[in-house]
Amino acid sequence: MTLARTRSVSLVGVDGFVVDVEAAITSGVPGLHLVGLPDTALSEARDRVRAAIFNSGEDWPNRHVTVSLFPASMPKKGATFDLAIAVALLGAAEVVPPRSCAEMVLIGELGLDGRVRPAQGVLPAVLAAANSGYRTVVVPRANAEEAELVPDTKVVPASTLRGLLCLLRDEPPPFEEDEEDSPAPYKGFGLRLQDIPPDLDLADVRGQAEARRALEISAAGGHHLFFAGPPGCGKTMLAERLPTLMPPLEPEVALEVTAIHSVAGTLRPGQPLITQPPFYAPHHTASRASMVGGGSGRVLQPGAVSLAHRGILFLDEAPEFIAGTLDALRQPLEEGEVRISRIEGIAHFPARFTLVLAANPCPCAAAKQIDCSCAPGVRRKYASRVSGPLLDRIDLKLELTPASRAELRYDLEFAESSKVVAERVMLARERTMRRLAGTPWRSNSEVPGPELRRRFTPPQEAMHGADEALQRGTLSARGLDRILRVAWTIADLAGHDEPGPDDVGGALTLWSAGRQ
Repeated sequence: MTLARTRSVSLVGVDGFVVDVEAAITSGVPGLHLVGLPDTALSEARDRVRAAIFNSGEDWPNRHVTVSLFPASMPKKGATFDLAIAVALLGAAEVVPPRSCAEMVLIGELGLDGRVRPAQGVLPAVLAAANSGYRTVVVPRANAEEAELVPDTKVVPASTLRGLLCLLRDEPPPFEEDEEDSPAPYKGFGLRLQDIPPDLDLADVRGQAEARRALEISAAGGHHLFFAGPPGCGKTMLAERLPTLMPPLEPEVALEVTAIHSVAGTLRPGQPLITQPPFYAPHHTASRASMVGGGSGRVLQPGAVSLAHRGILFLDEAPEFIAGTLDALRQPLEEGEVRISRIEGIAHFPARFTLVLAANPCPCAAAKQIDCSCAPGVRRKYASRVSGPLLDRIDLKLELTPASRAELRYDLEFAESSKVVAERVMLARERTMRRLAGTPWRSNSEVPGPELRRRFTPPQEAMHGADEALQRGTLSARGLDRILRVAWTIADLAGHDEPGPDDVGGALTLWSAGRQ
């Protein structure tokens, strides 16, 4: 009996675990037998691997071949085990030295012609391999830039199985025709990273000084926003300019965000690392699964809340969304992650994003209230589509009105540009980071309620307005936590060491305004 071993990685959500791929050639009925809880796509690997080996100029061992995937108790999904299976099998057949591949991790799908096809989820797979102590990883050439983002890891790009075999045998590389490789297309819910035009500027918005101030607070502290107002008052313009106020992602955060998009297959060619906060604006016909993630037991894909991780999720015409879709946001807003449960296990997707909602006051969306043809009951029913529990999780709520004639003509001269506001946002974030040093939190919006009340409580005299609202019952305990977070952000923007009465009062006003 001859035996060879190599390794690959299986992903569950954005988490991966290393899988030992062992091949043994023994006497018995000729054929390839795959064991270790493979799914359908992986079970079909025997046909892809056989054709790839033949078309790479190698002989197929006409004996009984067993390929085992360990740990056997964990489910394995997808076609990215093809390369590891082929190399382990050829190592057992002594076509390549078994020792040459024993410490490698191989990730990639094989074409019938022996080419190594691009794959989704290469970055989190390489991260899992590195965290398990493996330093040499073979990946498809089209995914090499993505894999090289992982530090202290030797990445071996492979275009064809034949070329990889020559490398393992220490032979000169074969001549290979160039082929235009591109990352594998995303097969999930059709979401894409939205391109924000580089010429967008906050100064383009005429009037709406209070809304521009709310954007600044949101960018500085990561607070959720809700804009209500008639069409044409600037709700969408404001939301689209929020990314221009936010600083670039920190290196470790950028890697985390990129790993999610690697699993989703939304990384652009030539741009392996996402450095700017993502911006997503799904259509109001989006389903619950497309919003929070899901799919079949074989393929679990991140939803919009995860693809907007560390960025902005903008829901325009929020009352037009299905009620269940909106309410599904409540758990990610509180916990910062999505847990998708299936029989095979639980997949975890990070989902710490800034939510921006925009809504018209009624279904007819009249530009002026006097032109509205909706009955009061219809208006109330329409507004109630955004539920109270969801609104309770929104930090900043504003009722917008159309800009006046004077604002439309002259406000452009006085409106601050995104660059000026972004500088204040950066200074405020630096103050926040110094205060939160030594904690796992990066922004005021992430600080848990108990820690807010224990370690970051404003002076008693500053809390007078909030205490009265609690006494009247117009403010919930969750609402108090959100007011405290916003008050700290307002204080950071103003350069205060701790929130004062004006900071807490401003936060209370922004939280209570616009409630239906």
